[in-house]
Amino acid sequence: MSKTVRLELIGLPDTDDDELLSLGSRLRRSLLELDVTDVQLARSPSDGPAGAKSGELIAAGAVAVTAAPVVLRQVLKFVEIWLQNRPVRGIKVELDGRSIELSDSSEVERERLIDAFLAHGGAPDEDETGTVQPQPSTS
Repeated sequence: MSKTVRLELIGLPDTDDDELLSLGSRLRRSLLELDVTDVQLARSPSDGPAGAKSGELIAAGAVAVTAAPVVLRQVLKFVEIWLQNRPVRGIKVELDGRSIELSDSSEVERERLIDAFLAHGGAPDEDETGTVQPQPSTS
């Protein structure tokens, strides 16, 4: 049984939509080299501007990855490495109505967040939007 995870690049303040769209296309091509079922450019969740023709808009910098659940961790680790030296701040990951943002945390903290997120039941505190919030370190 496959699952679909939505990955949305979070740009720097000076990153425009064209650059995010280009980065999203490159990320899609790279992800297709993994053992995934499919990778598509993701559609925008909004309806678009008033008066615009109907149809789905491609979301700048977003891809939808369909893969077996055991491959999702590999996908997220790959994305972390792929993001290095790219003009982005991080990535928002959405799965089963929950989301997590991987950006300014340490490698250990990201590992913990990914583990909890993929475990479904043991996620750290979630806010009302379902975004997993980092927990303060106890060490």
